[in-house]
Amino acid sequence: MKLTIVGCTGSFPGPGSPASCYLVTAHDGEREWKIVMDLGSGALGAIQRYTDLEDIDAIFLTHLHPDHCMDLCGLHVAVRWKPGGWGRDRLPVWGPAATADRMATAYGLDLDPGMHEEFDFTNWAEQKPVAVGPFTVTPYGVNHPVEEAYALRVTATEPDKDGTPVTRILTYSGDTDSCQGLEDAARDADLFLCEAAFEEGRDDGIKDVHLTGKRAGEAATNAGAKRLLLTHIPVWTSQTKVMSEAKPVFAGDVAVAVAGVHYTV
Repeated sequence: MKLTIVGCTGSFPGPGSPASCYLVTAHDGEREWKIVMDLGSGALGAIQRYTDLEDIDAIFLTHLHPDHCMDLCGLHVAVRWKPGGWGRDRLPVWGPAATADRMATAYGLDLDPGMHEEFDFTNWAEQKPVAVGPFTVTPYGVNHPVEEAYALRVTATEPDKDGTPVTRILTYSGDTDSCQGLEDAARDADLFLCEAAFEEGRDDGIKDVHLTGKRAGEAATNAGAKRLLLTHIPVWTSQTKVMSEAKPVFAGDVAVAVAGVHYTV
């Protein structure tokens, strides 16, 4: 399984990165499959550096804040108006129950048909797995001030060099403060992609919104994750600070996500 950081700046795009968007690829022995976790502000342009839009097999949205979903509006244009036609069936999109109506409203469309002719929308059901090619994606409810917010546990089973099936686990926190759902999603993950938007000391008075590096490290430790990759760091938060907060509380490898970098899970 390969993770590509398309965008990792928190809350809105930064000068060096779009907002949240992560491309994940895996091979089932016959072909490569591609899924996208979140499609935040500015991500649609950047993702085309790494894949043709037509090659995306599914999109998974953690919640409906614009920095995690709004470029679905641009993708709607690409699917609907590509000269010669899209050439594939409707693109599957999993997300909160309000996803289809929210996207239609954002683009100024009537709710019927909205974007249903371009996207096959399915609502998340808590901890109900979704299978796409070699991937199984399971949503876990987390602690963020919207009606629905999820962390995603992604498992992929791929053949190794001698054909033996190998399963790896990638967990993406979405946006959340500390909670049991986050730890359950990250249980024994090979790579834990976890937000760290806040700093200890600076943001102590804000509860139930975002993690600090320290709280992300604690969640990784409690979950038994093997590697921690900090992400969703806003322009006003120090990457050095959140790294220094995480390292004393998590014994595994810790790094900060960088747009354009690929990670093997």
